[in-house]
Amino acid sequence: MRTRTRKARPIRAAVIIVPALVMTLVSGACAPAAFAASSAPPCTAGTGPYQRRLEQHLGLRADGRQSPSDCAAIRAFQQRNGVRPAAGYAGPITHHAVLVVEARANPDPGRKCPAHSTRIACVDLDRRLMWVREGLRVVYPAVPVRTGRDGSETRTGWHRVYRRSIDHRSTLYGNAPMPHAQFFSRGQAFHGYSGDIFRGGSHGCVNLRSADARRLWDTLRKGDQVYVWGRAPGT
Repeated sequence: MRTRTRKARPIRAAVIIVPALVMTLVSGACAPAAFAASSAPPCTAGTGPYQRRLEQHLGLRADGRQSPSDCAAIRAFQQRNGVRPAAGYAGPITHHAVLVVEARANPDPGRKCPAHSTRIACVDLDRRLMWVREGLRVVYPAVPVRTGRDGSETRTGWHRVYRRSIDHRSTLYGNAPMPHAQFFSRGQAFHGYSGDIFRGGSHGCVNLRSADARRLWDTLRKGDQVYVWGRAPGT
């Protein structure tokens, strides 16, 4: 007696599997990604006061006028450097971030901070930056700082770190936290600040972002020199 064998039908199986695969791709990871891209808000910020400066820094056509591509490039720069809101507007806060980026390679092109063989903390009020060096060697790169507001200016000139207090709290301003405080001029100190470092002004202290203040704590020692010069914007 002859036994019959049933032949496989690969074409019908493929017809069933392929549509299922297509449905999986449409309803799976690809669909949300496409939706997110289409729902991204357009970059529509207007021209800011530092438009031409931002265009020059980013290698764009420096015409001082905002275009959609300019706006997108400025917004990307803001996102990379922690500027909020990252809307593409070329305002003072974004300009400050540009100064920080440009100072990474050479923080003192005008040589305004005197050279010393000992460790010295340099504070540039004009650009709201500070760094530390020994001789001509930078041992703590330039970081943004928040300095004294109008009427409570950070004192210029030569100072020394005379006191350090890692978990300090202010006795003058409502027990406000001053982590990693390093005092250099009659109550004025370097210390960490949890708010937006690019906005406003302090009561005279030099505020740093928390991570920057921790690194500065590990860099400076009691007796190290501090040199402050310039004038902070708005004072």
